[in-house]
Amino acid sequence: MSKVAIVYHSGYGHTKALAEAVAAGAAEAAGTEVSLVPVIEAEARAAELDAADAIIFGSPTYMGGVSAEFAKFKDWTSKRWASRAWQDKLAAGFTGSAAWNGDKHNTLYQFITLAAQHGMVWVGLGLPPGNNHSKGSGEDLNRTGASVGAMAQANADQGVEGIGASDFRTMSALGRRVAQAAQRWHAAPLAHAA
Repeated sequence: MSKVAIVYHSGYGHTKALAEAVAAGAAEAAGTEVSLVPVIEAEARAAELDAADAIIFGSPTYMGGVSAEFAKFKDWTSKRWASRAWQDKLAAGFTGSAAWNGDKHNTLYQFITLAAQHGMVWVGLGLPPGNNHSKGSGEDLNRTGASVGAMAQANADQGVEGIGASDFRTMSALGRRVAQAAQRWHAAPLAHAA
């Protein structure tokens, strides 16, 4: 059994919906225990995060970076950093914004830096870009063309219904990829011990 934790902040419900799609994808990998951890609950659920084989970070992109609430969580993780509690865990990330670009890469790079500081191993999206040729469309998987993590776009004047179905499928693909990687990562030390 491998464990995947998805720790996220959602200001208006979009990132929560994306986190749920990531969780659904991770749960498709048999033998995976998945938990959703809002950043506000992270400290109370520290043992759960410490026990995870993989942690997936999620935040909306506000003004070109993570939300203030996610930044507070990042600062809180220094307690985990000091004890190296997350050393060698897998890490991944996802974000969304209203603008097509919205500087979402900055948010993902903040996740990568956080993971590297903890000694974690980053798992990218692993999908080719969609919607990047004349026969492509906004319904393509990975329609934003991300590689380091999963990205979504939703208009600022819409709720969760404004998130494209392809973005939800992309989030599920990220969750599934991380869960499968966590199973291999979790099993590797056991194989070497045998």
